[in-house]
Amino acid sequence: MRGRLTLPAQLRLRRKSDFDAAYARGRRMGDGFFTVIVTANQLGAPRLGLAVAVRAAGGAVERNRLRRIIRESFRLNQHALPAFDLVVSVRPQARAAAAADLRTSLAALWGRIAAAKP
Repeated sequence: MRGRLTLPAQLRLRRKSDFDAAYARGRRMGDGFFTVIVTANQLGAPRLGLAVAVRAAGGAVERNRLRRIIRESFRLNQHALPAFDLVVSVRPQARAAAAADLRTSLAALWGRIAAAKP
């Protein structure tokens, strides 16, 4: 699986208990577009959880656009990330931002996370 660039179910946070654990024990980092809550896991691979609220992202079309951008960025950078559970939430400024700006922001956040200690 190390060489593949897919996003299977085992690389996603899917249960409420996983999200609750990340919120309770995780460290926050972010920028003008995103907030990422980072907590170590014992699975040997990073997992992604999305928290894209209506209040921050707007209607379904915009929320889904932001989710697609986040998932794609994670998918392409997952092999450079340590074994962390990552919950990405969106800030209101991301709604009006260009996709290229969002990708740049996420790339910088992935770099900060990769440099962080578990």
